[in-house]
Formats: sequence, structure tokens, C-alpha cells
Amino acid sequence: MISYLIIDDEHIAHDIIKGYSDLIPNMQLQKNCYDALEAFEFLNKNKVDLIFLDLNMPVLKGFEFLKTLQSPPKVIVTTAYQEFALEGYEHNISDYLLKPFGFERFLKAVNKAIGSEGEKNIFLERNNISNRIFVQSNKNHIQLEIDNILFIEATGNYTKIITTIETIIIREKFSSFLEQLPKNEFIQVHKSFAVAPKHINRIEGNIIVILDYKIPIGKIFKLNIIQLLK
Repeated sequence: MISYLIIDDEHIAHDIIKGYSDLIPNMQLQKNCYDALEAFEFLNKNKVDLIFLDLNMPVLKGFEFLKTLQSPPKVIVTTAYQEFALEGYEHNISDYLLKPFGFERFLKAVNKAIGSEGEKNIFLERNNISNRIFVQSNKNHIQLEIDNILFIEATGNYTKIITTIETIIIREKFSSFLEQLPKNEFIQVHKSFAVAPKHINRIEGNIIVILDYKIPIGKIFKLNIIQLLK
């Protein structure tokens, strides 16, 4: 059993991490801590295998908190601030998750943290887990089934996600969001479009048809389509 602690001042962050962790066998939450002092008090009396740590918290910041621990457990930083990544590795953290992150990236971080010394082995068959991701649209965090995503489209600094159910617009660059999606389930076909091959109805010249949508194929991405058709 892998015991873990969530340290974050945002309730939605606790919900996302707990939701992802529940999809992984043998993950057991020990406590939800909403500031570093609460976590420090808990760790003085209890041990855990893994900490999910936010950096920008009131009273005591994340890295300041780490300095107070004599023998810290494995640490995965979860933050919206990319600029502290280098400092994080100076504190010997296991991984640095930039919010918002998807389940596949989360799973990679947990495997890296727990499996790094061979202490525990998490073995997951992809077909046996729910393939989900959280996205933020306005002030809402929406959970999507990746299998339902038809394609994504770049619209400036935003990304449009077209699913079998709805269309969602998130304030995240196309390239960043595409990196969160499983590489074997999505291919980029244009500088502004990536599609899920399993949802393709047909290809008409330089156009991909998915339901009633027509997605253009860019010249430099034709090779991706050729490989798909082999």
C-alpha cells in the first residue's frame, strides 16, 4: 500500500489528485492538508510514502516546508508556476507537475516517484483504468473521458476541445494541451488541429471527416496520415 499526503490550499486540487489516485491500485490517502504547518504537525507523528506538494501556500511556502523535514518522503510538486522547476530538483523532488495536468502525466510521476528505488511496483494495464483528464474552462474544472474527444483545435492562446458530447474552450495553448493527451491516441494533422484516429469516418483528399466536422490536413503533416493508412 502506498500512503500519501496532499498539501495544497486549493480544494479543487485535492479533488483532482484524490480522483486520479483512486484510479491507481494500492494508493491510500492519509490526510488532506491545506497548509504546510498542518502537514508538518501530521508528519511529526506519522509517516507516508509520498507527498503531493503545492508551492504557493500561505504562511509557509512549499520549498520552505521541505527544508524543515529531516527525512522527507518522496515528493511530487504540483503547481501552476513553471519558473520554480529547477529549484525543485535542487530539493531532490521526484517530479514536477505543472497544473493543469492530465491523468497520464500524473501516473508517470507516481511511477517515477515510487518505482525509483524499487520500493514498490505499480503495474497498470491501460485498458483497466479510466482514461480521464481534468480541464479548466472559465472557473469550472471539467472531467473528460479522453475516449470521447474527437479532435482539438488551436484558437490563439485557447484550445477548443470537440467531444462526442460537447465543445469546451480552455485557456491553454494547443501544443501544451496536446502533450497531455496519449500520443498513441491522437495525431497532429495540421498546425491547428489534432484528431483521434479512431473517430475518423473517412479521408477525402486533404480533408478528414469526423461526424459532421471537416478537418484540414496540413502539408507538413501528410506523413502522419500516410503512416496511419499503412
